[in-house]
Amino acid sequence: MKKIPIAIVDDKRLLRNALKDQINFSNAIEVLFIAEDGVDFLKQMEERAPSERPLVVMMDIEMPRMDGLETVLIAKQIYPDVQFIMLTVFDDENKIFEAIKAGACGYLLKDEKIPVIIKSIKDVIEDGAVPMSATVARKTLLMIKQVPEKETTQTQNSEYQLSTREMSILELIVDGLNYQEIAEKLFISPHTVRKHIANIYEKLHVSNKTAAIKIALKKKWF
Repeated sequence: MKKIPIAIVDDKRLLRNALKDQINFSNAIEVLFIAEDGVDFLKQMEERAPSERPLVVMMDIEMPRMDGLETVLIAKQIYPDVQFIMLTVFDDENKIFEAIKAGACGYLLKDEKIPVIIKSIKDVIEDGAVPMSATVARKTLLMIKQVPEKETTQTQNSEYQLSTREMSILELIVDGLNYQEIAEKLFISPHTVRKHIANIYEKLHVSNKTAAIKIALKKKWF
């Protein structure tokens, strides 16, 4: 099986080198390159042929010259198929919200164990998952729940017409669950989950999970 090509962007030299060495031990993932900040990352991406670019990028937030949030915002416009997972020490609500708005597909804390990071990378590519550290997932849910129930119902019914089941599945997507996990939690088949998610995308006028989560956060649903 071909290894998943990734890149690591972090201003701490020892950290990015250590992370590279540990991830490269995996049989499923290959680190194509490392970068010290957003400017360095965009430069290296530009110099590479499309076939030599990463599918997933582990992105720090606080960096000199160009931070992770600005980098993701710019890079998603140029490389829409590249997935960005924030890997940072920050778990505050503003950073999480800004990262998702910028286009990040996941948000992990740097104290996560390497097997968790590796699994998150694989889940993003294989299942379209939205990986989040547990504390981040809880804070994300709290952010989207901080709205009166009456306003939530009116918004979803008048603007997007999502069903109760679709809203339940969307909430689980925001929580980072993949198709199989959603199916097990709701006692339905993965095929049914996929059909519901396809309907959600159509109603929200989006094409992927990240975009759907952006709308859920912006509207402060659930």
